Amino acid sequence: MKNRRGFASDNNSGIHPEIMLALNNANKGHAIAYGNDDDTGRAVNAIRKHFGDCEVFFVFTGTGANVLGIKAVTNSYNSIICADTAHINIDECGAPEKFTGCKIITLETPDGKITPQMVTKQLKGFGFEHHAQPKVISISQSTELGTVYKPDEIKNLADIAHKNNMFLHMDGARLANAAVSLGTDMKTISADAGVDILSFGGTKNGLLFAESVIFFNNKLAGDFKYIRKQGMQLASKMRFISSQFEAYLNDNLWKKNAAHANRMAQLLYKEVSGIEWVKVTQKVESNGVFAIIPKEIIPLLQKEYFFYVWDEDKSEARWMTSFDTEEEDIYGFVKHLKKAL
Repeated sequence: MKNRRGFASDNNSGIHPEIMLALNNANKGHAIAYGNDDDTGRAVNAIRKHFGDCEVFFVFTGTGANVLGIKAVTNSYNSIICADTAHINIDECGAPEKFTGCKIITLETPDGKITPQMVTKQLKGFGFEHHAQPKVISISQSTELGTVYKPDEIKNLADIAHKNNMFLHMDGARLANAAVSLGTDMKTISADAGVDILSFGGTKNGLLFAESVIFFNNKLAGDFKYIRKQGMQLASKMRFISSQFEAYLNDNLWKKNAAHANRMAQLLYKEVSGIEWVKVTQKVESNGVFAIIPKEIIPLLQKEYFFYVWDEDKSEARWMTSFDTEEEDIYGFVKHLKKAL
């Protein structure tokens, strides 16, 4: 496989130079371990500057953030409602079920977004000991299909959750891309929209390993430091996670990186949308393009620009752009696509 920028995942991208610089600066001298260092303090303040009053906990992985954030507000007899495409359902190897003990209830959705009407159908069995008790609605922003929830859509789901003594969790691995797409800040589509627990990540947007769990209801965070430690997500040299967030947030690097990735997705969409035998299947609202292409050309394309097949049955490909995707990558890929067709 050629060592070139492909379209498999924004996880495949490199690290932004400013983040590398921040890591190098954090690598000077000694600092108190487990988050009691100055870098972590500054990073927490940077997050509060963007999101308002909240409790912040840094972790290594997005799966860790999702699982532990949900575990903090559930018991094993609870259930979690999410889209059938959700990362917690498809791509976390059963970790949410294993570590929370909860039942995951999935909702079939054509675009990765769930609606109040879908959720309401699952809100039953409260107080009935034979049924798992609904406790969390979990959404992804941006969704796994590249679509984006508008603020009022999130607020409506939050209202349903809170009306039923439930919580709204957001997988914000690509929250920056969603905010840029909507032309808003990240607080508007999280804290202000009624989200209770946010898994806020930067790994998909130019950071090395940097994820966090944010509680907008501070009371929910009471025992989380124990949950994080028991969940093997407490970093001893935490400054190497937190320093990345400080650099990411203080000069709007999050917005610059996400805006570039989104622009590259729009360029890719523009270049492929008029090609015969290519059918784009989802709205291109963040940094992903989903398209059905002839099955026989997929291996040929993957040799030049690697990407994943989202749906084998439909021959639907997923093309993800990143903060370091360049126009030449788009044009080169489209050239190979046309040649293969």
